[in-house]
Amino acid sequence: MLGTGCPAYADETTGGGQTTTQPDTGSGQPDTGSDQPGADSGAESGSGSIGAHIRINQSTPASRGSTASATSSDVNWKPPVCWYEPMYTPEEYEKFIKTAYAGAGKPAADYAKKRDEQDYHKGDKGLWWQVQFRDLTYDEACPVTPDNWEIWVPPADPQPDPNKLTPEILSELAFNSTKLPAPPVELQPRADRLLVNLGTRVAFKGDLDRVWTTASINYKGVQLAATTVATPVALKVDAGTADADPQSCTYDLVKGKDGYTADSGAGAGCNVTYLRSSGSGTYPFKTSITWKVTWTDSADPDGPPQQPGLPDGLSTFEQDVTVKEAQAVNRASGISHG
Repeated sequence: MLGTGCPAYADETTGGGQTTTQPDTGSGQPDTGSDQPGADSGAESGSGSIGAHIRINQSTPASRGSTASATSSDVNWKPPVCWYEPMYTPEEYEKFIKTAYAGAGKPAADYAKKRDEQDYHKGDKGLWWQVQFRDLTYDEACPVTPDNWEIWVPPADPQPDPNKLTPEILSELAFNSTKLPAPPVELQPRADRLLVNLGTRVAFKGDLDRVWTTASINYKGVQLAATTVATPVALKVDAGTADADPQSCTYDLVKGKDGYTADSGAGAGCNVTYLRSSGSGTYPFKTSITWKVTWTDSADPDGPPQQPGLPDGLSTFEQDVTVKEAQAVNRASGISHG
């Protein structure tokens, strides 16, 4: 396992601050139990856990509609795969190594021997930090080297490891856990009653507001937090076919009395006219909202924005629409009344 980028021993976390380490079962994956929280565990209910001691808390979206995980406008952006979290005092670490690695063969036995020769930093001020994973699928490589699944971190850390947990890493984990409301739009006529050359009005039934998500840790004296704030800034409508006028339209969202709504100066709506029927099929009508995402290095969503910035977030809603020829509809109507 040490040669594959996966840990020889991986944490089993329950989200309650208790951590044990289980040896590899020989199946190719560590024995992690059935109660391991996933990357977005609990985020839908407004709270959850990531890693061993990171807590996720999200504001309740103002919209009464459905929500879904935010996607990044930057297709190349990815959340952290792994990071170091504070886990053990020297005495706790000694017990952990001697218990978890008892009877282990190479190379795990060599790893345990190395820590024993360091005397686990007993008598020194600081903590052992342990690698934690966003999820346990191991689909992506973790940049942490297999011979350092734990690192010693003194109170004054002269050269912090790049994978040591920071507010910036917490902000990325918070962004990845964010749930955003789907665009609240309504089609008139309904999606199954659209006609060629008859305007379809897309009404924005806005009751959107900003959404914030906090990722924080408070364990063994280490207190860190970051809060991402997603603010809706634009609404885009796509008819799903080039045979429509317009094929797409975009409106700025502005802050109103009861939340963000389409800029009335730009028309506050979108009239789409389909020029050709969908035949025996449908068109994929899609609406999406762009969210400007900033982050603070605290649990306060109104704190000063920090750098580096995060990509914009997107929430989308897609539905199939049926477009018929008006003449065919009239003919069908005549038959049904004949």
